[in-house]
Amino acid sequence: MWLVVAVSMVVVALAPPQAEAAISCGTVASTLSPCINFVLYGGPTPPTSCCEGIKTLYNEATATADRQAVCSCLKSVASSATPAIISNAAALPGKCGVSIPYKISPSTDCSSVH
Repeated sequence: MWLVVAVSMVVVALAPPQAEAAISCGTVASTLSPCINFVLYGGPTPPTSCCEGIKTLYNEATATADRQAVCSCLKSVASSATPAIISNAAALPGKCGVSIPYKISPSTDCSSVH
C-alpha cells in the first residue's frame, strides 16, 4: 500500500482525470517509480532516474487536462500519506529543477491548475 502511495505522491497532484486527459494515474505511478525510496525515506538528493521521470512527466503534461490529471493522482495519494511522505514528495520537483504549477498536498485545488 505504501508503495502505491509513494509512487502516486511523486507524480506531481490533479483534479479528477477528465476524458481528454492522456495521462493516467498508472502512467504517473510508473514514471515516478524511481522516486519511491526518496519519497519514503528522504535524503539530500533524489536519484537521477527519479528526476528524469519527473521531467518526462512534466514535459508530457502540456494540456490543462493532463496537468489536472497528474495533480489529481498526486492529491489522491497525498490524502492518505504521512506528513513526512508528503513533505518528501513535495520537495521532489524543486530538487529536480522542475517548477510545477501547484503544491503537492491533500488540500490542493487541482481544478485551478492550468
